[in-house]
Amino acid sequence: MILFDLGGVIYTSDRHEAVRRFGSLGLKDAEHQLSMYTQTGLFGALEEGKISDKEFVAQLSDKVGKSLSWDDCRLAWLGYATFLPQRNLDVLLRLRHMGFRLVLASNTNPFMMSWIDSCDFDGKGNSIRSYLDELYVSYKIKALKPSPGFFEYILQKEKIQAENVLFIDDGPRNVEAAHSLGIHTVLAVNGEDWTEDVLRLCTQTDF
Repeated sequence: MILFDLGGVIYTSDRHEAVRRFGSLGLKDAEHQLSMYTQTGLFGALEEGKISDKEFVAQLSDKVGKSLSWDDCRLAWLGYATFLPQRNLDVLLRLRHMGFRLVLASNTNPFMMSWIDSCDFDGKGNSIRSYLDELYVSYKIKALKPSPGFFEYILQKEKIQAENVLFIDDGPRNVEAAHSLGIHTVLAVNGEDWTEDVLRLCTQTDF
């Protein structure tokens, strides 16, 4: 089984654009509030499932001092995802054809999932479910990477041993946490091509 992070792996993550968009909504400390890997504060509460998307809209509206809409927040969140490389989608299909079970393992939220899990995802009428077999996301698991509980939840649900799993993520702390549990790991670099390394590992390693 192969676990894939979302931002920085499947799509190229652009934190600066997300900061710019939230800043345009009136969030003065957007640079401090937004992370590339694990959110904190109001943003972390959303991604850990402690508050709903509607509660996030209400609390962010209070924070910036004006009424924001759900779509305002969605557009700002989608600043993180400005590019979806076709090569990444192609390799997901190739790995599936090779017989691997492919699973999403992401810190994310309902705003991002409204794009990812929709027919708008790849620009060809397909959602991410056309490429992956299962989706495990932080706000539904109620745990954030790099918490061990995030990975343990997936291992338990999938009824699989850690040594039989490969995990690809662009966050060093996330990769370290998975590795400490015995999961095979690949540290991707946001915006760079990780596909050849993963294909090589999948043909050379028995996991």
